[in-house]
Amino acid sequence: MSSSDPKTENATHSKPLMNEPPSEKLGDSSPELGDSNSSEKLGDSSPVWKDPVESKSPNEEEKRDCGFCVFMKEGGCRESFTAWEVCVEEAEKNKEDIKTKCMEVTSTLHKCMDAHSDYYQPILAAERAAAEQVKKEFEAAAEKNKVEKEEEEISEEEVAARKQAQG
Repeated sequence: MSSSDPKTENATHSKPLMNEPPSEKLGDSSPELGDSNSSEKLGDSSPVWKDPVESKSPNEEEKRDCGFCVFMKEGGCRESFTAWEVCVEEAEKNKEDIKTKCMEVTSTLHKCMDAHSDYYQPILAAERAAAEQVKKEFEAAAEKNKVEKEEEEISEEEVAARKQAQG
């Protein structure tokens, strides 16, 4: 094998490759799979790899983004989305109406997402589907109100007609 072979390189370098297990031995104190006391045996000083997300302090944990936020920030509208997030947080903190306070940044974000629709297609499609559902519900409620009003008017006409017939 040549010296550019990953197996050979691993032997000459002190750091293991990403797909290889750590060189430290866990010894007899390592937990077995399914061992309910595994976290107690490992403790915080264990050489076992820790997920950096899980090992963050409470303050850092609050700042960790949700999957949606990560998706939004990885696209071309990172700045618009961040401005929108700040606006929403401020509105919530000050108990203001989010829709009113953040109308402009929301509009800017939507324009940006439309400009980058190739990336934001899943979000745009979900918004369109939600808007269509709201429209259908609104139309159904309007139709129900119209029918109820017509029934009410008919009832009033019937009452008047009966009074006239009796009187």
